[in-house]
Amino acid sequence: MRNFYIDSSMDEALAAETLNTVKNIINVGLDYLEETRDLELNISFVTDEEIKSLNAEYRNIDRVTDVLSFPMFEGFPGLPYQLGDIVIKLDQLRRQAEEYGHGFDRELMYLTVHSLLHLYGYDHIKAADKAEMRALEEEIISSYLSKE
Repeated sequence: MRNFYIDSSMDEALAAETLNTVKNIINVGLDYLEETRDLELNISFVTDEEIKSLNAEYRNIDRVTDVLSFPMFEGFPGLPYQLGDIVIKLDQLRRQAEEYGHGFDRELMYLTVHSLLHLYGYDHIKAADKAEMRALEEEIISSYLSKE
């Protein structure tokens, strides 16, 4: 059992298709990572002010970013594993989609998978780790796209 709690309480309503893309790409990513536990995951779509505040508070970086990951690593007997939180800034996502020229859905998939991998401990600080993470991101996205 996988429960996804999505907070899209921003002024802008998110289309059901966008929310389904997020849920579906996460499921593909979890399958790819061979995740078999019952789990819960929170996904929030936030404003510039909210993500800037979170970035400053938790990372000591006082600026807007595109996505943040907050792993929880908690499990309680008889309850689903608490994987953590993914926080996505939609306006930044749109800007990056335009900048990179690959569209909203592709950037949404990328940021969602990128953040999911962070929840599993992947990072991109060292060049080798970055290459490994980028390869996994592309493999998961390709796997998702092949199932559509």
